[in-house]
Amino acid sequence: MHDIKWIRDNPAAFDRALARRGLPAEAGRLGAIDERRRSVIVKLEQAQARRNAASKEIGEAKKNKNDAAANALMTEVAALKTSIAAMEEQEKTVSKELEDALAQIPNLPHDEVPDGKDANDNVEHHHFGAKRSYAFTPKQHFELGEALGMMDFETAAKLSGARFVVLQNGLARLERALGQFMLDLHTTEHGYTEVNPPLLVRDEVMFGTAQLPKFADDQFRTTTDHWLIPTAEVPLTNLVREQIVDEDKLPLRFTACTPCFRAEAGAAGKDTRGMIRQHQFTKVELVSIATPEQSRDEHERMLASAEEVLRRLDLHYRVVTLCTGDMGFAAQKTYDIEVWLPGQNMFREISSCSVCGEFQARRMVARYRTREGRHVRHVHTLNGSGVAVGRALIAVMENYQQADGSIAVPDVLVPYMGGMKTVMRAA
Repeated sequence: MHDIKWIRDNPAAFDRALARRGLPAEAGRLGAIDERRRSVIVKLEQAQARRNAASKEIGEAKKNKNDAAANALMTEVAALKTSIAAMEEQEKTVSKELEDALAQIPNLPHDEVPDGKDANDNVEHHHFGAKRSYAFTPKQHFELGEALGMMDFETAAKLSGARFVVLQNGLARLERALGQFMLDLHTTEHGYTEVNPPLLVRDEVMFGTAQLPKFADDQFRTTTDHWLIPTAEVPLTNLVREQIVDEDKLPLRFTACTPCFRAEAGAAGKDTRGMIRQHQFTKVELVSIATPEQSRDEHERMLASAEEVLRRLDLHYRVVTLCTGDMGFAAQKTYDIEVWLPGQNMFREISSCSVCGEFQARRMVARYRTREGRHVRHVHTLNGSGVAVGRALIAVMENYQQADGSIAVPDVLVPYMGGMKTVMRAA
């Protein structure tokens, strides 16, 4: 959510930033709505002040036994009460109109974010490792999983429809091992607090992290009007909603490994085979709540934490800075980590790490009190995948595949696999 006062004071800068995202100017429209709102508020305050003054004057008139004046004042007060009630409703209506308009506008990009229209204009930041060489043609993860008898899309479709999978035996354990490894790394070495959050949340919680109202079609809703979380970012970030946190407690760092649910409403025809794009998947999420002064360094720190997962798995990846046309709705700046998949012969996103500034905090009314105690300000929020567990499973399968179709277990995961070093088809 944007600060309408800042927009009023900086209309040209606001519209320039929207133009970088390929969006039309909005400062004029928003300013006009806000002007109507402020006009109503001024009239309302004047009417309330007059009502209060007239009420006192009634007492004076009665005290002076001036019945005519008292009656006239009581008539005026009655009329004012009626008009005040109407103006209060008008103020609510116009304020809601402004809030709804602001809620539809994405965050403004940082100055250093590269301009561009889509993913083709993203800029590589750095990379790690190199592509592996194979004495055979690498297969895709679903070919490997089905041949192992441990990845079943057909049965999943009978149970739930398209974009679901049933994992069994070694692959089910390998996915669980990946999630546990990531949580242990982030909690013991990276300073994140593990959280087991609810998977069902209310409207205001989804609004707080900006999934609502704009992206309602991408979400699953229950018969109780709860939403299934599309990412643990939603409950983790909202842990500080409607709170004032002491500055000394910041930054707060949270992590969780949860199922995530996405309708993939715009994914028709995309990644229809395999586990790349599913309605239900597992992800380890990283969330930071910081001061404005801490947020940029915290963004780099979060990226490094996510990268360390892939480094310990010895997976080749690159980091790209997303351009203005490819950034998410709530982000000011985003790094994507893209892991190399030899079966697909391409890089695929496995993590996005974004700094959101105070955009989400304004929607959540999440603030902090400065050390001196003189000021209360909005916190900055950050979120990132640390990393997507399902896609990490895909990356391990494709990078660690062997000529006989078995999957070598990365050394760092062997303890989580009960000492198992190879996932192979049962004899």
